[in-house]
Amino acid sequence: MAEWNDTTLGEFISLQRGHDLPTTTREKGDIPVMGSFGVTGSHSVARAKGPGVTVGRSGASIGVVSYVDVDYWPLNTCLFATDFHGNNPRFAYYFLQTLDLASHNSGSAQPSLNRNYIAPIRISVPDRDTQDDIAGFLGCVDDKIELNRRMNETLESMAQAIFRDWFVDFGPTRRKMEGATDPVVILGGLIPIPEKAAPLATLFPATLGDDGLPEGWSQKSLDEIAEQEKASVKPQDAPDELFEHFSIPAFDSGKSPAMDLGETIRSNKTLIPEGAVLLSKLNPEIQRVWLPRKKDEHRQICSTEFLVYTPREPFGPAYLYSQFSERGFRNLLTGMVTGTSKSHQRVAPKALATRLVVAPDKGPVRAFEEIAASLLDRALHNQAENNTLAATRDLLMPKLMSGEVRLREAEAVA
Repeated sequence: MAEWNDTTLGEFISLQRGHDLPTTTREKGDIPVMGSFGVTGSHSVARAKGPGVTVGRSGASIGVVSYVDVDYWPLNTCLFATDFHGNNPRFAYYFLQTLDLASHNSGSAQPSLNRNYIAPIRISVPDRDTQDDIAGFLGCVDDKIELNRRMNETLESMAQAIFRDWFVDFGPTRRKMEGATDPVVILGGLIPIPEKAAPLATLFPATLGDDGLPEGWSQKSLDEIAEQEKASVKPQDAPDELFEHFSIPAFDSGKSPAMDLGETIRSNKTLIPEGAVLLSKLNPEIQRVWLPRKKDEHRQICSTEFLVYTPREPFGPAYLYSQFSERGFRNLLTGMVTGTSKSHQRVAPKALATRLVVAPDKGPVRAFEEIAASLLDRALHNQAENNTLAATRDLLMPKLMSGEVRLREAEAVA
């Protein structure tokens, strides 16, 4: 039978302030550098033995808890654990997340977390065996989330590699010009199955025109390949309706739209139609391109900081998403910003609408849409699963830590 023991945070783990490490003195290496929000780079030397836990100690990061399972360098923007006093380090990571550490700041003009202020906090923790079991369960959930995240990186990279080769570098046409006849070679090995590559290879011209584009291709303004949707909705007019709310904070915290009642949403939003792609006009050096999953019974709305585009035939959502994510297009957006404040630079929608993009023939566009849509649909499924996993973990974590829910019950819920 698990036992919970009363103690203090300082007796549970030892925390101390991190070390200064100016960017100019960092040596290239693979040792994680842990800052206030987690990994912030790498170095060639470690100052702490892993596994370890760090806690952001000031500003917006105050109380943010991170975990690292290898040796690391903790920056002075965080507190870090050097001794877990025989407790499970990963359990400590989860346990600290259930504490309101931010409320124990030093009280200065700039809120700051001082180890001496939080060490006396009274807590109750289970025995080591129970810690191991709880950490193992929550760790499995987080490992699955991380696996899905990495898989999504691969899926999106695959779609982006094909887009760039076909519609930016014009790889198939250039290889034909160089004498390639094998369909797999013409497609740069990105479609490795000959039976699938053969019909695709025929879709691409064998020469470039005087304009540098594949013969017969052209350039069109963005508003010729996609329509900006501007329909507005005032959620407070439907106070009891549950909206799927796409916002900048929701994107930044894991691409997980919030489910919000209309009465809680204070400003007008843009209505998202089926098949739309969201492109942030705010600070475009930060890549924020969002492909919403297919709508269910809830209306989808987004912050007016997002521009909402639906593709025009023959273009589709996967093509538009890939176009907005492409490095050259990102550079274009960065060069179009207006506003003097670094934190509030925006792209003007009217100016963006007139920018030229490559407009290929229908054949390659439709072929890409079919391939990329399959990849991105899998990524959307993984993201939806991650959202569910994270919500389940966050629901169960404080209950497990307090003993309100036992591990067997938590496994049944999961």
